[in-house]
Amino acid sequence: MVRQLAVILLGVVALGFAVAAGGGSVYWVVGAVLVGALCVVGVYDLLQTRHTILRNYPVIGHLRYLMEKLRPELQQYFIERDYDGRPYDRERRSIIYERAKGIHGEQAFGTERDIEEIGYEYLVHSLAPVPEPDEVPRVLIGGPDCTQPYSMSLLNVSAMSFGALSANAIRALNRGAAAGGFAHDTGEGGLTPYHLEGGGDLVWELGSGYFGARRADGRFDPDQFAEKAAHPNVKCISLKLSQGAKPGIGGVLPAAKVSDEIATYRGVPAHQKCVSPASHAEFSTPRELIRFIGRLRELAGGKPVGFKLCVGTRRDVLAVCKAMLAEQITPDFIIVDGAEGGTAAAPLEYEDHMGKPLTDGLMIVHNALVGTGLRDRIRVGASGKVAGGADIVKRLTQGADYTNAARAMMMAVGCIQAQRCHTNTCPTGVATQDPRRARALHVGDKTVRVQRYQEATVAQAVQIMASLGAESPAALGPHMLYKRVDATRTSSYADLYEWLEPGELTVDPPESWVADWTAAHPDAFH
Repeated sequence: MVRQLAVILLGVVALGFAVAAGGGSVYWVVGAVLVGALCVVGVYDLLQTRHTILRNYPVIGHLRYLMEKLRPELQQYFIERDYDGRPYDRERRSIIYERAKGIHGEQAFGTERDIEEIGYEYLVHSLAPVPEPDEVPRVLIGGPDCTQPYSMSLLNVSAMSFGALSANAIRALNRGAAAGGFAHDTGEGGLTPYHLEGGGDLVWELGSGYFGARRADGRFDPDQFAEKAAHPNVKCISLKLSQGAKPGIGGVLPAAKVSDEIATYRGVPAHQKCVSPASHAEFSTPRELIRFIGRLRELAGGKPVGFKLCVGTRRDVLAVCKAMLAEQITPDFIIVDGAEGGTAAAPLEYEDHMGKPLTDGLMIVHNALVGTGLRDRIRVGASGKVAGGADIVKRLTQGADYTNAARAMMMAVGCIQAQRCHTNTCPTGVATQDPRRARALHVGDKTVRVQRYQEATVAQAVQIMASLGAESPAALGPHMLYKRVDATRTSSYADLYEWLEPGELTVDPPESWVADWTAAHPDAFH
């Protein structure tokens, strides 16, 4: 209502100036014209649907777009800096916004990256590139105990709950997923009507709070779970063990965002901070975890069930693998979340100092599964600052089968990274439960942007694979990705890291793995 009042006030002022101009003063005439023009702009801003910022902040919102026009000079030095003063990754940001808006993403001149910097990574092309496949590759999720396998896209919407995001943002993401044929992870906030009404394929995430399948005492409710998991839109179940941005603690939804509606869907008190337990009540050992995975798959009617984690120690991962071997139960997929992943609310020191980066965690999980002979039964997803086609290809060369993106999908629906997610005052209506702010997010327009961004990014990934000489993701390998290790040397990931052979850990573990393999136990985390 405030935004409409501001425009009405401009109209009243313009009318007053016009009346005063009847006295013949040129100054009143000029004032009437200028204020009247601003009023017309404000009305246009309120009625248009492409720009959420302008709908929420008529007239003054144009200042942001003026700054965009002046890039890269002003943005480089005043907008695109993170907390320690270094320029934020402008390439990823540009990729997301341009693809979402349907802008052709080519650029004049050369790279803006410092290719001599230690840690610089690059993919090596083939002198004999192959044609791009007629059909975009997909990944079949479903092990031997799965009776309803799912064909997963190479890029999907990562876990973001209703609560963290507004209803309109959830609607746009889900409808975009439906239009583009990719999956939408619900986040741990429960399965809500906003996830279901758009018809998109869903990965229902179940966290330690068991929201949406929760008894009054906070424990898991198998009957609620089975009923909701049977919905045809629910294609997979993901058990959240930990999250990259805040590993070791549960999910957090600030009190300002726990509306009556959110409280109903989650089964928690309204207007109070909602904090999930740090660990699950249904299991406390690797063996119990694996048994619970099997139970969920049974309750879900044979749909794919897996888990998501930010890797802590290699010993814990190996303990879970030993539990799989002992119980002869395997998840259908594992999602590796990197410590660089984003979140709406987390303690600052957790964001900066806890959890393994995606590269390290991904390769631990991949090698542990290969070394225990389980890799062919389990698909691996990767999430953590995935934004462009090159990000997808890099993760596939490091051992992943597919990728998920959260921050990039938020930006596709209009997020400008104002970093006010935890305050409930998101200026774009993406990460708020304030209905006045959220209604400015036009679902139809943002649906198209999500679908457009995902389609263009996967197409770029497929083109890059063809340039590498890979006819399919299966032909990718660590020898295709290089890193600068010092001022004069670069090495491929095949040489930089140790890659285990199938079943090697169970027969003759290499010396570098012996200590962790010996200490890992299926009945205890470290």
